[in-house]
Amino acid sequence: MPEHARDTRWSAARAWAWWEARDWVCGVNFLPSSATNFLEMWRAETFDRETIARELGWAADIGFNAVRVNTHFLVWQHDRDGLIARMRWFLETASTRGLDVVLVPFDDCGFGGAEPVWGDQPAPVPGLHNSRAVASPGRAAVMDHALWPGFEAYLRDLVASFGKDQRVLFWDLYNEPGNRMIFTPAGFEEYDAGLAEHSRALMRAAFGWARAEAPTQPLTVGAWQTPPVGSKARPFADEIDRLALDLSDIVTFHAYCDRACADRLIDQLAGLGRPMLITEWLARAVDSRIDDQLPLFHARGVGCFNWGFVRGRTQTHLPWPRTLVERHGRHPREGVWFHDLLHPDGTPYDHDEIALIGRLTGAGGRRAAR
Repeated sequence: MPEHARDTRWSAARAWAWWEARDWVCGVNFLPSSATNFLEMWRAETFDRETIARELGWAADIGFNAVRVNTHFLVWQHDRDGLIARMRWFLETASTRGLDVVLVPFDDCGFGGAEPVWGDQPAPVPGLHNSRAVASPGRAAVMDHALWPGFEAYLRDLVASFGKDQRVLFWDLYNEPGNRMIFTPAGFEEYDAGLAEHSRALMRAAFGWARAEAPTQPLTVGAWQTPPVGSKARPFADEIDRLALDLSDIVTFHAYCDRACADRLIDQLAGLGRPMLITEWLARAVDSRIDDQLPLFHARGVGCFNWGFVRGRTQTHLPWPRTLVERHGRHPREGVWFHDLLHPDGTPYDHDEIALIGRLTGAGGRRAAR
């Protein structure tokens, strides 16, 4: 990373000016129900414009004002011009529905356990949550520094193309750097432990590469590592999380936990003195629920993006592996959706949840004083 990259981090005053120019941000993580992962979403052969447009419309109708979506390095590597054109279409389609877009270029969440491969994606594993999730550029690729010039070219191209586009809300440069989990029917396993140091270095480099293109939107990477239930460890104390918070223009984080836990995390991060957004939450089986947490985020002026929208090929309505749910001090509940809000025909899983989203987003962007 260039030595000046930290020095060009936005000031807190600039971050607050950006935040106060908009209503309270309430959005959803978006992957169309017809795609099993983001590689399938963005490939020309499986880029499902009809489903994407319909489901973005549903998001706007509910009251959301933003979506967060991952891109994928392999699509850029094999079809750069096509990816850029499809991203432009996506931004325009979202914008016409009143939705801003958060772009996520890198991601270590390869829960399916396989490295990403160009071409048709395999069908979901029956009964398994997010069974074909692949990382971008891929965990093995992150650990091969000979490939990094390509990652730099990818990120700088995306930021050069969209870094001054008003339809882009902010850049979430790297989703869950260092995440080593693999989901299996028997539980969860962990990928090679050497990933973290390479992910941390790539994240640091990504801030420098992106800032070199002078985007007008803020840059961030979310803190995401919270300790298991019963642990006395402080949340977001891992070196990757601390560096992410130190480099980010705005504070973003993940919190799949109950309301009391989410409130404590907000208290902890409020001391950083910057706008806050929770970029992943909602996991009903671990008591991360809309009925009690969405009002909390609204009252405290914290933007939010729940995980999962329309039940589909990711199968994220199913629970995480049982051992991971139990690590959170809970047990999967039969018949209760883990993530997701809508059935494939657009009807709500829970009408009260949808009504609450509409009431809070329709009420305007009330923020707590800082």
